[in-house]
Order: sequence, then structure tokens, then C-alpha cells
Amino acid sequence: MKDTVCDDKMSLVEKLGVHLEARENLAPVAARILSYIILTGKKGTTFEDLVTNLCASKSTISTHLNHLQDLNKIHYFTKTGDRKKYFVIKKDIIIQHIDKMVKHWKEERAIHLEIKEYKESINDLKIENEEEKFDLSFHTDYMKFIDEASSSIAKLRKKITDNTFNI
Repeated sequence: MKDTVCDDKMSLVEKLGVHLEARENLAPVAARILSYIILTGKKGTTFEDLVTNLCASKSTISTHLNHLQDLNKIHYFTKTGDRKKYFVIKKDIIIQHIDKMVKHWKEERAIHLEIKEYKESINDLKIENEEEKFDLSFHTDYMKFIDEASSSIAKLRKKITDNTFNI
């Protein structure tokens, strides 16, 4: 049973690692470290665990741990009487991701609004044939989607910052 859980965890570390590589623009080993830490949870993981389970050299793990700490994605704690550092995810990593996502959505919304306004003016001033006019429904629907998604993610962010969720 323990081997199956370990295999499942390492499979998910790889899958999440590939996702984080692209989303967070991380090196492959850094993404796997972050994935492993996320999937280990509040108990934290040690440097030695990462070296063993990710099959990477000590210098590689050390370099990427330092980089992830510099990016404010992880931090460590120590236990009384134990000289090891236990690495855990920073709680505000999700807030950082939400803020980045909302910023991107606001930029997209602004561009779609500008495009829609331009097309409306062209429709009104230059195009007389109804069949040739721009269909503005895509931009309207897309901006509505962004507004609704932004509202929903704002509620999630509030729950996280109010500590309603224990991540």
C-alpha cells in the first residue's frame, strides 16, 4: 500500500511539475521540488528527502531550493532539537497566482473593450451593408465571462486571506 501511495505521489509530482514549469516559468527540477513540497503538505519535506526522492544531486536541489525561496514560493521551519530544515509552500503563493491571473484578465478585458469600441465605430461610420458589419457578440460575451470569473476568483481570494481555507 505504501509503495502505491509513493508511486501515485511521484506520478503526480511529475504531472504537476510539468504544469508548473510552464505556468511559473520554472526550471524542471525547481518545478518538481515545488510539486513535491505541495504534495507533502504541512509536515514539510527535508533537503535529504528531496535529494532521495527526486534523484537529483545535492547541489542541484540546493540551487533550486534557494531560487524557490528567493521567488517567495517556499520557506522553511525547524523543529526543536532537530537540525533539519523542513520546507513548505508559502500560503500566499495562491494569492500571488490569483493576483497574476486577475491582472492578466484585466489586460485582456481592456483590449477586448478597445477592439469592440473600434468595431462599433466602424460599423456605425463606414459599413452600410448589414452583412458586412462586425459581430460584436464575441467581445461582449468574453468580457462578461472575464467579469464573472474575476468576481468568482475575488471571492475565493477573500476566503483564502480570511483564513477560511486551510491550504
